[in-house]
Amino acid sequence: MDARRNADLAEMARDAAIERSDFLVRAGEQLERFINANADRIRELGGLVLIDDDPDYLAIAPDGTFRSRSRVYDDSTGEWISETEIIETAAELIELYNPADILQAFADAETEDVGLEAEGAVAGDDDELEVDVGEADGSDLYAGAADTWAAGQPAVPEVTDEASAAVALYELALDFQDRSQRTEAGLLEQFETAATTLLGQVGTLVVVDDDDEHLALGVGGFRGRVIPEGETGWQDISGPEEIVRYYDPTDVFGDLAEAIAEAYPNVAGDDADEDDDEDDDADADADERP
Repeated sequence: MDARRNADLAEMARDAAIERSDFLVRAGEQLERFINANADRIRELGGLVLIDDDPDYLAIAPDGTFRSRSRVYDDSTGEWISETEIIETAAELIELYNPADILQAFADAETEDVGLEAEGAVAGDDDELEVDVGEADGSDLYAGAADTWAAGQPAVPEVTDEASAAVALYELALDFQDRSQRTEAGLLEQFETAATTLLGQVGTLVVVDDDDEHLALGVGGFRGRVIPEGETGWQDISGPEEIVRYYDPTDVFGDLAEAIAEAYPNVAGDDADEDDDEDDDADADADERP
């Protein structure tokens, strides 16, 4: 039974990988045609900011190349570091972004999204990326903002009595709740980015499936739906910032590992065999007790 299930999963994974590759090729060609058809407009506008939702940032430069910012956790310093990269072609871009979202961003673009210099456009080559900040203070605006967010502490007002101290403490708690959610969302985002190519091979994995919640991981990241407490209707959730409103990333990663082990029993390897042996030994000991 397990062998047949593994074979079915393997065949489905191969089919999904083929379909994904075909989809990416066609989507890349479609996006490239759109970019080429509007190349003169993009150049005349001086580029366009498509996504500017911290920490996500995506812009198209006047030459038709893209600038994408990501946030990476540095284990050595315990801080989040903002990194910006140049993406040369639409084919590369759709490995990181949903092509429908990119086209929707063009459709939703407004006057304030035009031009890149005011937004800290990236210049330079692949070996050394620099940030244009015009006549600003000469610092990297995005890296500076990331460092301030990661390492800076909120201002705590001076208080003179119990009531004002309670207010300040309440606001501080909310501030750190927001910081915690941002950090957790960053972990999910980092995982989704790292797992992108792997998900094309294994397909969608159901992480949680209960009467009032459903969470799955597939190409495009985590997607789910929940019935919020006190309500009766389902609410769709997607994207790290929405996911962490309802789930602890530690639980998500643990449940995901269990779902993978259940779908692919061989992934646990020797650890699973050792656990089984320990369980058998424990059962044997129990049987020997009077």
